[in-house]
Amino acid sequence: MKVLVIGATGFIGREAVKELEIDAEIITASRSSSDYEVDIASPDSIKKLFEDVGKVDAVVCAAGGAKFKNVTEMTLEENQVAVDSKLLGQVNLVLLGQHYVNDGGSFTLITGVLMDDPLPKAASAAMANGGVRAFVKTAAIELPRGIRINNVSPTMIVEAKEKYGPLFQGFKPRDGNDVGLAYRKSVFGRQTGQTYEVY
Repeated sequence: MKVLVIGATGFIGREAVKELEIDAEIITASRSSSDYEVDIASPDSIKKLFEDVGKVDAVVCAAGGAKFKNVTEMTLEENQVAVDSKLLGQVNLVLLGQHYVNDGGSFTLITGVLMDDPLPKAASAAMANGGVRAFVKTAAIELPRGIRINNVSPTMIVEAKEKYGPLFQGFKPRDGNDVGLAYRKSVFGRQTGQTYEVY
């Protein structure tokens, strides 16, 4: 099985790669330091990625940016980051990538706990997460050729606590391997339209 992992160098992406590479050939993509470079906020960059990589059995995404700022201070441009990257970036991965995924293959996108458990300065990220979850649920009944689609919704992981701990006050971190297992369940399982919560 050939799996394209986008956002492979981030905290979550590394956990997905670690778990999936046990049983699959992994192709990594990110903004830097991977097999291929991609910026998911750019449709042209996504197109080039799929043209360069060719056919795969699964596409895994652990990428997507958002600005963390109070809604009373956030500008339209700052909010647009989450729209262009985490929301439309992942939607575009599916719209463009469906032609490069083999029959019976899958997409696994990333959402996050913030859509279900709000915290200050996270409205933009929560919006993108919720939009991706809704897209996944509906796209699952329309994708052709037996292609499945799910999303993994993690909380903060132990490996990222030093960086994100001040934002996630009172949240119990989960082990990164737990998130990796959720990606495994999506890629190697048979369910579709699901949100795999790792809270």
